[in-house]
Amino acid sequence: KAAGGSRGAVLTRRGITLRVLLHDGLLEPARGVLSIYYLGKKFVGDLGEDGTITWQETGQVFNSPSAWATHCKRLVNPAKKSGCGWASVRYKGQKLDQYKAAWLRKHQPNAPPAEEVALWCPQSLASEGEEEEMPEEEEEEAMREGRAPMLEPAAAKKTEERSKKQQCKSLVEPVGTDHGPPGKRLESKPRVPVRYCTLGTRDSARNPQTLVEVMSFAAINKFQPFNVAISSNVLLLLDFHSHLTRSEVVGYLGGRWDTNTQLLTVLRAFPCRTRLGDAEAAGPVEEEVNMGPYYHGNPGMESKIAPFWVMPPPEQRPNDYGIPMDVEVAYIQDGFLTNDVLQEMTLLVEFYKGAPDLVKFQELWSQDQTYLDKLKGSLASRTPKDQSFTHILEQIYSLLKLSG
Repeated sequence: KAAGGSRGAVLTRRGITLRVLLHDGLLEPARGVLSIYYLGKKFVGDLGEDGTITWQETGQVFNSPSAWATHCKRLVNPAKKSGCGWASVRYKGQKLDQYKAAWLRKHQPNAPPAEEVALWCPQSLASEGEEEEMPEEEEEEAMREGRAPMLEPAAAKKTEERSKKQQCKSLVEPVGTDHGPPGKRLESKPRVPVRYCTLGTRDSARNPQTLVEVMSFAAINKFQPFNVAISSNVLLLLDFHSHLTRSEVVGYLGGRWDTNTQLLTVLRAFPCRTRLGDAEAAGPVEEEVNMGPYYHGNPGMESKIAPFWVMPPPEQRPNDYGIPMDVEVAYIQDGFLTNDVLQEMTLLVEFYKGAPDLVKFQELWSQDQTYLDKLKGSLASRTPKDQSFTHILEQIYSLLKLSG
């Protein structure tokens, strides 16, 4: 500090740190007061008396908002070069750069206004080696409008490689099945999905059954923030359930979440034996899942399953709808059918037996294939290599014939 000078006259903008803000009383040390929201994942940190940040999830200590933001963002997006910490980290819900701007207004009245600092995180106000990057609001807005924000070459190259992989996968949007007369191939009713950018904020008048167009991470130059693996037994059970009826079906999935590897492994399926049209029975069902295995746009026998994740809205816009994002999934081939899967299949047959919307499996699905042939063909790729359960599956298929 120069003799006779004030703090604001000597301290450069780059020198404004958490310690300075703590010393002047703009911030107070406390647990859980710092947070980062990035691509649907939230990070929470403690602010220490010495200006350090402790990430609650791992106990790691960081010396600056930039260091913490960069570390967290790279866990989600490895191509991220910097974290723009003062624009990304929030103290009690408000961005740190606004506290920096308040300090500047007090000590350096000629500093840029808070709005300019918050929106652009300019290099002149960056601290501890931060680099310029697109702020969170602009990234989220680009997602909403389907625009692709600019990425560094390394990230763009990786995106291109993943896009090529995606082209090899065959996905279809969930489509409702027709409840027409039996004996005819079930056709889908046209339900045109709307673009996410047309939704606006939450509206109670909007039809809750509105289909929203799924957006791919690659299309907006983003990276899927977590990995998903799903068991073949799970796929077999949910595919079997969806083939039994002309009505929509619903169920729950369960598994493990590994924080260190950011891997979600789906190991169990729990079909709901309930009618979604029944107001009393549908009450406990939290989510309606629309699966159409007889969709006419899919000429093959195997069902197309389209996993997606609804990215929650950013903290600063809590009234927005979540963004449906297409999710890449790795499939795990199980060695054998477990007893719980076989039991669930049997219980499903009993539940739908004699129901008016039960599929007539002995009738023709196509010119030379019955609905039972269609079911067997779809489940074939999801059946374990161990053939010891084949006779049990055949017994279940026989029950289906009798149930109709």
